[in-house]
Amino acid sequence: MSSPARTIGRLALGAAMVGAGVMHLTTQRQEFQAQVPSWFPIDEDLTVVASGVVEISLGAAFIALPKQQRLVGGLLAAFFVAIFPGNIAQYVEGTDAFGLDTDRKRLVRLFFQPLLVLWALWGGGWLDRSRRGRQD
Repeated sequence: MSSPARTIGRLALGAAMVGAGVMHLTTQRQEFQAQVPSWFPIDEDLTVVASGVVEISLGAAFIALPKQQRLVGGLLAAFFVAIFPGNIAQYVEGTDAFGLDTDRKRLVRLFFQPLLVLWALWGGGWLDRSRRGRQD
């Protein structure tokens, strides 16, 4: 059983992911394209559209499928890990996007990605002490 705080956290992260995914496909599409690393082998626009669809799907599933919260939380955490190289590339390449227009701002942003991973794991129940050591 999910605590009220964890349920609110899960719903908030799910809503944020849906919102970010919609922005990938609409108003912030060019900003997201600027964050695709220069070395990434797939077209920037295709990458942004695909990641937007994934974000909307994972966010909506985190909201709408509470019985699958562990699965979705784990997938969401893995997604955050998978896109982290793009955040590192933005820092290393000095790419300006979303107001991250200095190396310091881009560096500080890197420290928030692990927090998103933890938020997804917590919202999915992976960090629940009462479940540790138990098989689902």
